Amino acid sequence: MFRNVAELVHLAESQNKKISEVMIEQEMKVLQLSREEIIAKMDKNLVVMEKAIERGLQGVKSHSGLTGGDAVLLQEYIASGKSLSGDLLLDAVSKSVATNEVNAAMGTICATPTAGSAGVVPGTLYAVREKLNPTREQMVAFLFTSGAFGFVVANNASISGAAGGCQAEVGSASGMAAAAIVEMAGGTPSQCAEAMAITLKNMLGLVCDPVAGLVEVPCVKRNAMGAANAMVAADMALAGIKSRIPCDEVIGAMFRIGQSMPAALRETALGGLAATPTGKALEAKIFGAPKKEGK
Repeated sequence: MFRNVAELVHLAESQNKKISEVMIEQEMKVLQLSREEIIAKMDKNLVVMEKAIERGLQGVKSHSGLTGGDAVLLQEYIASGKSLSGDLLLDAVSKSVATNEVNAAMGTICATPTAGSAGVVPGTLYAVREKLNPTREQMVAFLFTSGAFGFVVANNASISGAAGGCQAEVGSASGMAAAAIVEMAGGTPSQCAEAMAITLKNMLGLVCDPVAGLVEVPCVKRNAMGAANAMVAADMALAGIKSRIPCDEVIGAMFRIGQSMPAALRETALGGLAATPTGKALEAKIFGAPKKEGK
């Protein structure tokens, strides 16, 4: 069992294993299931992710009308050949958006680690698949690697927007994805940890301020930027760049920042973008103007 990233990396390096393998073995012990059963359970999650991306790329709209169709617009933009950020990066962004648009449209997604941050891990996975050509087993391993880092965050900080802001949701998801990208690309366990640290520390302080209390605005676009953050951080780690602050300390900092956030910035829709004139107008349009006291 590992309790933090340092222990996770030590286990992997001392046993000459990938982080995904360490996580698989831990799941086998905890759940008392065979390797085949553990792999099969995770493969079911992968199937859900695949279907969500496919549905999102066909175009969906949320019931509120706040979100939908942006994943399609990005794919059309990529096809135009005019993109500035690069096709791989924008493909990851588009597929992350597609997943979260499906979530907003009340479709089935796989929480990674939450529904509001469900786009980043599958979006990046299915984008890098086009370049790295992984086997199905390697794609499942990607999810175990991301899960290992999510396990650490959940047990040492928080993955809840209500508890720690969006840094705990999309921030965690982005770090998880970055670490998994590094492993799939052939990086070391230490480089996976560096990617997680680089990603998360650049999302510290991100508030959770859903307009009208719905997981749509700005959640969908935060998944988009989280995916981009993960892709760049993975490249930085693979290039040999290290975080000056160790990964576990970054996670600890995220937890403390979350504790210090006012309630208005932790999923209550009382502050941030939710409290802007447009945010309040959208809320009134969706749910109706609040009744005045005494009426």
